[in-house]
Amino acid sequence: MPEHAIEPVPLPSAADVDLVPPVPDEVQVIARGMASAAAPPEGLTTVQRAVLEALTESMTGVAVDLADFEPIGPREYAEALSRRDAAFRTRMFQAMLLAEMLLVPIPPSVSARVEEYGAHLGVGDDMLQVVRRIANGSLGLALIDFERSGYFDQLVQRAPDTLHLPEALDDAWQLSCADDVLYSRWAALERCTAGTLGRGVWEFYRARGFTFPGHAGSAPPTLAQHDWIHVLADYGSTVESEIEVFGLISRCNDDPQAFSLLAMVLGLFETGYLYGAARGFFEYDRGHLSNDADRMAVRLGDAMARGARLAWHLNDTGRGDRTDLLATDWFAYADVPVDDVRADLGLPPRSARAITAGSTTPWEAGGISPFQFAQGRAAAEADGRPYESYGAIPRGDDSPA
Repeated sequence: MPEHAIEPVPLPSAADVDLVPPVPDEVQVIARGMASAAAPPEGLTTVQRAVLEALTESMTGVAVDLADFEPIGPREYAEALSRRDAAFRTRMFQAMLLAEMLLVPIPPSVSARVEEYGAHLGVGDDMLQVVRRIANGSLGLALIDFERSGYFDQLVQRAPDTLHLPEALDDAWQLSCADDVLYSRWAALERCTAGTLGRGVWEFYRARGFTFPGHAGSAPPTLAQHDWIHVLADYGSTVESEIEVFGLISRCNDDPQAFSLLAMVLGLFETGYLYGAARGFFEYDRGHLSNDADRMAVRLGDAMARGARLAWHLNDTGRGDRTDLLATDWFAYADVPVDDVRADLGLPPRSARAITAGSTTPWEAGGISPFQFAQGRAAAEADGRPYESYGAIPRGDDSPA
């Protein structure tokens, strides 16, 4: 915490607020500020630099080089954003938190500095307390704070109509193992026409041997919502693809609290900090960003840019209530061709840069993990039917699909 009270740079009036995309000079300042806040004493790590550069370029179209950036202090940075509103400033602060959370361990000095930048900007985030706990080595308390964050409270309080459940959840990741009606609704997606979103989701489950929600061994109904996004956004089901999916979902949501979804995935699949999040379904497995930092940073940056553009389109067409993709009733789109759903919602395709960096669809080599491939085969054998992966095979696997 800063040692003295900080007077934040005031938010602009409605007449003075700048709502246009940042010009190249401002983009450079934005990138310098994020790097200045999150860099440890020895400088940005490889993965921090890769993520901040890729995210900046994907969101703005402006390339930045943070190899040898000129630091900018918290007050100067906040004053440079004086005409930006709270939503814009919050997104910049979240980028700082994102870069901070990539450090293992998080130096308390970095945590304090990021908090100081937020204080000058006049914004905060529920993840700030979580990151502070992590910096202090209190991972158990960090996980408790994370599960109490605003977005996850909403998942419990929200009416279950979009999940098609008979009653509200007690826990955001609560399993639903005895709901035959729910199971039948998911299983009936088999009857959707080829090429529709619903049929794609059914094939996605079938190829991987996943159990539909409602029976034992299935994903929690809340988490199953994101499987529709795998098919809609054309992302495979490896850990790297999960990072893309949640990057898109978190950035699409107009509620900044949804940033916790991306924090969860990075805490599971990069740093291991949030090892107990989404318990019972996702198991933490570290290093999936840093093991291939440059390529994964491009994929994450592109996913978040797609999420932002999806939100902009939904708001422009008067459908801003649909930016929470985990709260969308996807069954309403089940019989619609997936390409038509993408066009209607305004979801742009994956960029050529992301595809070159290894981003894959659910229906090609690299779009399924070896475990899921084996699980799908085993499920088919148990059912006495031929196995069909719909084109998906593990990367580098020449096994017939």
